[in-house]
Amino acid sequence: MARVTNSDTLPYVDSRYELGMLASQRVRDLNGGAEAVVDKGHDKLTVVALREIASGKLNVNDVRHEFVQSYKDAPAAIDEDTSLEIASEDPMLREIDAELENSLMDESADETEDATAEDDTPDSSEDEE
Repeated sequence: MARVTNSDTLPYVDSRYELGMLASQRVRDLNGGAEAVVDKGHDKLTVVALREIASGKLNVNDVRHEFVQSYKDAPAAIDEDTSLEIASEDPMLREIDAELENSLMDESADETEDATAEDDTPDSSEDEE
């Protein structure tokens, strides 16, 4: 197979979109040390991945499963007290961080005051009666 086309891979994948996703996953696998099921030659890994899919020798369902799992594995916080705040020794960054925090606090205070003011305003329909 000198050149791989979309029509060569369509019996093994549902769409060109899926082909792109599966090929990218297979390239990640090959970069991670997985053995190619076709001769690599001097081709780039993207071409090798497409040739593997088109050859039918690659189990596409396994690659599809790996792709889905790669997006499911998300890091979880160890506890609720974990902070995403970056501690910096740079005084300029700490100053910027403090200004940002103050502006966020001011905005939330303004929103709270606006909501309270709206609740205290008498309804105009009650005044007409």
